[in-house]
Amino acid sequence: MTAPAFAGITGDELAGKVVMVTGASRGIGRTLALGLAAAGARVGLAARSADGLAETAAAIETAGGSCLAVTLDVTDHAAVAGAFARVAERFGGFDALVNNAGAEQVCASLDVDEAIWDRIVDTNLKAPFFCAQAAARLMLERSPANADAGCAGSIVNIGSVASMLGIPTAVPYCASKHGVLGLTRALAAEWAPLGLRVNAIGPGYFRTAMTDAFYEAPGWQAAMLPKIPAGRFGRLDDLAGAAVFLCGDGARYINGQILYVDGGLTGAL
Repeated sequence: MTAPAFAGITGDELAGKVVMVTGASRGIGRTLALGLAAAGARVGLAARSADGLAETAAAIETAGGSCLAVTLDVTDHAAVAGAFARVAERFGGFDALVNNAGAEQVCASLDVDEAIWDRIVDTNLKAPFFCAQAAARLMLERSPANADAGCAGSIVNIGSVASMLGIPTAVPYCASKHGVLGLTRALAAEWAPLGLRVNAIGPGYFRTAMTDAFYEAPGWQAAMLPKIPAGRFGRLDDLAGAAVFLCGDGARYINGQILYVDGGLTGAL
């Protein structure tokens, strides 16, 4: 595969920065990794799929970028710190984390069992906390606390419009994404004096392997599209600019916020 062009990204927004992306083997994570690399970042790539990571890495390197792929299950908390440390050692630092790895399963709430609940909530909420913790430790090792600049490091959690809304047949997912917003705000409040920023991106409806079940449900697209003021569903490259901005020093006074990238969906409800 080849790396796409990203509107508004010139190639030097993140020059010299090291950014880790979890869930980088496909979908949103892959696109964010490509966009961050296009902005000049050296990118750490983490996911469970070695083959998918290899495709992402090849696209970045073909476009002239620099990356390191590490196979990682983010729910294996003991392995997270080691994987992140490998990236910091390879590139000589650790500036930002994009906490993207996620799970979803469309299921009527009366049919949700403990296994479904645990898989989704552990991946979407518990794992992002421990990934953020590991990243923060690396950032603070390299950068002294700099509360005035807010530039010791940046963590960007991937939330969802489900961080605000209730979505039928997605109860564990909604619970986890509401939790991501609370996690974002609490860590931002605690870590701001250390110079660390913690924000979130809330994607609207983007078609990926994880969201196919919605798009394929009879009548869903026809019912949902009129609710989006932009008049279309999201394209994956629509998300890259938000990640580049929040990872960069231009967002140094933005902390504890969620940026919805949803074509106006949440603003119009």
